[in-house]
Amino acid sequence: MTQTSSSGIRLDKWLWAARFYKTRSLAKQAIEGGKVQYNGARCKVSKEVQVAAELSLKVGFDTKIVTVIALSDQRRGASEAALLYQETADSIAKREQDAADRKALGSAFAHPERPNKKQRRQIHRFQRIGE
Repeated sequence: MTQTSSSGIRLDKWLWAARFYKTRSLAKQAIEGGKVQYNGARCKVSKEVQVAAELSLKVGFDTKIVTVIALSDQRRGASEAALLYQETADSIAKREQDAADRKALGSAFAHPERPNKKQRRQIHRFQRIGE
């Protein structure tokens, strides 16, 4: 499962093999968009991943901080992919806290209802008065 050659694996390929992203092109877009940091700094797609490197990944609302344990250039099952990295304890605690906060504030972020026909007419009438 792991690669033992002296050359490292491209970051986009490792992220794909570790199942953080469904395709390599999505991993590439995340790296280029600044959502992935390698040892605390932005990096390029072709950056060679080394064991014990720390990656910071923004996935949805959450930020995961993981340490690379093993290298692989093959995408396998989720249970095997989880053996490639270990998420830090601080990262897990922060994600759980953020999820609880989002759940508690869930109703605060509700989208307002769309105005009905009568309300839209009133809005248009009001906007014409200001012109």
